[in-house]
Amino acid sequence: MSQPAALRNRRFRSTSTAVYSERFVVMMLASCATITVLITAGIIYMLITESWHFFTSDYVNFKQFLTGSEWSALQAKDIKDAEFGIWPLLSGTLRVTMIAMLISLPLGLITAIYLSEFASRRIRGILKPTLEVIAGIPTVVLGYFAVLVISPSLQWVSSGGFDTFNATSAGIAVGILCLPMVCSLSEDALHAVPNALREGAYGLGCTPFETSIKVVVPAALSGIISAFLLAFSRAIGETMVVALAAGTRATATLDPREQSQTMTGFIVEMIKSENEFGTVQYYSLYGVAITLFVITFGMTLLGQLIRRRYRESYE
Repeated sequence: MSQPAALRNRRFRSTSTAVYSERFVVMMLASCATITVLITAGIIYMLITESWHFFTSDYVNFKQFLTGSEWSALQAKDIKDAEFGIWPLLSGTLRVTMIAMLISLPLGLITAIYLSEFASRRIRGILKPTLEVIAGIPTVVLGYFAVLVISPSLQWVSSGGFDTFNATSAGIAVGILCLPMVCSLSEDALHAVPNALREGAYGLGCTPFETSIKVVVPAALSGIISAFLLAFSRAIGETMVVALAAGTRATATLDPREQSQTMTGFIVEMIKSENEFGTVQYYSLYGVAITLFVITFGMTLLGQLIRRRYRESYE
């Protein structure tokens, strides 16, 4: 019997060479994983050590930092008059994030259900590249879009009821930014649902809409919730859009028409300011940064818990 062409043309290596090669590949993979862990540990170490200078300063009270409603780290002329209460920055961050979630979560999920369950191949071929184009737009362009288009439109609709820089326009732009992420991840979760569940629902007399809402979406709930939490973390950490469109005045209010400086927006303003290294104002950016890190880390842990709680496995 003649040997197959695939085997005749292949140059086999000795067993010992293959073992050493495999060990080298495993070592490379382990090295990459170790470097990733070390980089993460280094970032956390830097945040803790640098923010320690801020929290141990004579001008900062930790309790006042957590409960204070005024933030004037850059506005105060004298450090003795500066206020370091995190709530105005946290309020601005949450306002922008909530507005972004109100836009991206329902639109993203509805679009994902349509693409996964109802859209024809031709429609899907048009919508998917369009969403990828939105995902590829630089955030600075979305920031200018918020300043030049969204804010004037809101002012025109409300007859001047919105500030030039406001939380709503920044939230809408961040929502547009997060929309492709929610749609893509939710659609992947919906696609992963076995067709046997759909066929079973059809066999019981369900309509396509009832099948998608009552069977497919609940079956993909863990993946959809993970997509929502990832989008939430993405919106909290967004920098360029809020730095351009939200404003630079930290306000502890729920009014979305006013300016709202976010935590990331303050970090950008602090780095661009003329405050020297070693001052309390300089170290305040690390105090804000570690607060932001704790929030996003908590959201990641919550996402892991929810995904394990609602995870469905099919054979």
